Amino acid sequence: MRESEIESRLRAEAKKMGGMAVKFTSPGLDGVPDRIVLLPGRKIAFVELKAPGKKPRPLQEKRMRQLKSLGFPVYVVDGAEQIGGVLDEICAT
Repeated sequence: MRESEIESRLRAEAKKMGGMAVKFTSPGLDGVPDRIVLLPGRKIAFVELKAPGKKPRPLQEKRMRQLKSLGFPVYVVDGAEQIGGVLDEICAT
């Protein structure tokens, strides 16, 4: 499964829950996660999507650490089977 297919699945599953998985681009700040997931109840998290078995690059790891240090949840998803669990965890926070 390609990263784009996992990304489409994340968007669809977030929408089913009444939320959004918004594309996150930040001119001038490379390495930010691919999506910001917004769910009902003011739930927010950042999600980096990868093709199966792929790992984040060092700059992406740095950005994820920065976001976590600010108190934001950050997830790396490299398979469609992880999406339900990640969204459930976001809802539970």
